[in-house]
Amino acid sequence: MKLPEPEAIKLHSRILCTERGLASRARTIALCGTMSLLSIAGSLAQQPTITGREEVAALREKIRAAHASGDAAAYVSTSRRLEEFLNDSPQSLLQLMSAQTFAGDEDGALRTLESFIRMGQADENTLAAKAFDAHRKSSKFTALHKEMAENNEPIAQATEVFRMEKTDLIPEDVDYDSRTSRFFVTSVLQKEILTFDAKGNSQIFAHAPDGWPMMALKIDSGRRILWATEVALKGFKWSPEAAWGRSAVLIYNLDSGKLLHRVEALPKATFGDMTLTHDGDAILSDNDGGGVYRMSRRTFKMERLDGGEFISPQTATVTADYRRLFVPDYSRGIGVLDLVTKKVAWLNSGGIHALNGIDGVYLDGTTLLATQNGASPERVIAFRLDAMLTHVESESIIERATASLGDPTHGVIVNGVFYYIANSGWDSVEDDGSMKAGAAMTNPRLMRVNLSDVIH
Repeated sequence: MKLPEPEAIKLHSRILCTERGLASRARTIALCGTMSLLSIAGSLAQQPTITGREEVAALREKIRAAHASGDAAAYVSTSRRLEEFLNDSPQSLLQLMSAQTFAGDEDGALRTLESFIRMGQADENTLAAKAFDAHRKSSKFTALHKEMAENNEPIAQATEVFRMEKTDLIPEDVDYDSRTSRFFVTSVLQKEILTFDAKGNSQIFAHAPDGWPMMALKIDSGRRILWATEVALKGFKWSPEAAWGRSAVLIYNLDSGKLLHRVEALPKATFGDMTLTHDGDAILSDNDGGGVYRMSRRTFKMERLDGGEFISPQTATVTADYRRLFVPDYSRGIGVLDLVTKKVAWLNSGGIHALNGIDGVYLDGTTLLATQNGASPERVIAFRLDAMLTHVESESIIERATASLGDPTHGVIVNGVFYYIANSGWDSVEDDGSMKAGAAMTNPRLMRVNLSDVIH
């Protein structure tokens, strides 16, 4: 059934942009934003003819053109191509469902909705659109709608470690120093790195040298080094406008807090996420440009590792054999980057596990922990992988839809315990950093869960 044009376009745009590419969180998604491609030096990895960002933008444009022209067959086929390219992400399923509804394929649309719900997702706003009114007469839709509501039921396996005293931090990343038994946390709004003891008592470790929001943080406890990034998020009022689009990699002495090195990032790169290799190099994700880079701790030279497959890479994790890198892409799922061949494969979800919208992943044996603030509902989750680490076998939700979860960001594994930041406050601000109407920040929390309790 074809809708009146203005309403159809409104629904279509909402589905395409539901994946929340928040500029304020350095998660610009090509589905909803303009392209921002890096100009990379010849020493960096060669780009493919068409990058992931370009491909998804092209598919989006074809979908819009097919919809506008009333070409239902092209609308459905191109939506399927988008679903395949985004590795069955829940939002790509909603897009396909919209196209199938447009083409009058009610059975196909409801099968697609069933797949969306099977992934543990819920989206009342999209399903409330008039585009789907015809489905409401179906008993199958009624049953599926009830099943979807169950995906919003609270799950709480974690317990609170402490609440951070200040409400206006927006804590982004966290790591742990085993020698001093302190947690280190970056603050976006206060532009500093804080330390916390087990009771939540805090001290300032360092202020951002340029006065930009502090984002990524990783500790090399053995070498007594702390890596961090500060990012002048474009359009973000807490970043000085003259610096918008710049970021820097910072290296501190972990004991004294002295800034040892500051390395300016590539032009227009948003280095908002980071992990470390076994030899102490930094793996940096350019959330806005789509690249994944390795920075040598000795020379500070940068090497691009990917071939342009990613749209918005986030906090990655290295396998125990140091050969592969699990890179969560906010739109495409989890890419597995071979650090030797530089080839990217995509973790197989089996079509039943939602792997999009992940801010950070953390590997413990064959368990991949994830903070998933781009899912609906947001959640912290453990994925159990096969022995070869190629596909997801099962999942266990650690926290979902609780009053305390808010917007979770990053985590860290310490001696069989997973700690993560909950209620960060990101969901209280607009993309430009201003407070949302009627919103009020409350105390961020550090949560913990024993891995033995969630791995079955």
